[in-house]
Amino acid sequence: MSSNIEEKILHGTTTVGIKASDGVVLCADMRASAGYFIANNNTMKIQQIAQHAGMTMAGGVADAQNITDVLRYHSNIHKVQKNENIPIKTLTRLCSLLFHQNRGYPFMADILIGGYDSNGPALANVDMFGSVEEKTYVTTGSGSPVAYGLLEEEYRSNLTVEEAKVIALRAVKAAIVRNIGTGDGINVAIIDKNGFRLLTKEQKKAIIAL
Repeated sequence: MSSNIEEKILHGTTTVGIKASDGVVLCADMRASAGYFIANNNTMKIQQIAQHAGMTMAGGVADAQNITDVLRYHSNIHKVQKNENIPIKTLTRLCSLLFHQNRGYPFMADILIGGYDSNGPALANVDMFGSVEEKTYVTTGSGSPVAYGLLEEEYRSNLTVEEAKVIALRAVKAAIVRNIGTGDGINVAIIDKNGFRLLTKEQKKAIIAL
């Protein structure tokens, strides 16, 4: 194996987020790789932060897991102190601050934050420099060039989550076919006014052949 430390960091690979008219869809493959080495074939790259919010992670898995823990902590504190869910915009700014404060020893991760609050559905991308971009659709990771091809062709501004989850699944599946670092199954989460829920294996199979 190469002595290059970058190749030894476990990486997430392809994630997709779509903001629909009635919620947000997050989707990701399940392979973690280190260079050409497949380190884990059952990695959960979609994480629930709170009942109304979730995130995907691409890049260094350990760094992204650390960020997840911090966001969950502050989300819970906000809920206890104010008796309300933390706004998605606040959660996104907090994530940006974490990246910005660690520029000397940066987190190697690319995060999508999606959720549904009093302002409706929201989706944002936070990169390793702490830059925040609100998105209607976005994909990250090594398979993103392939996934973008399908998203740009299929996305419409009036999509529902029921339509968006089909497009998200197809985008990640296309990346699995064409990108060596993407594979080993797909996870999908929907976040709408009813909260965060992860689709079961049977629900995913009913949408697309995996």
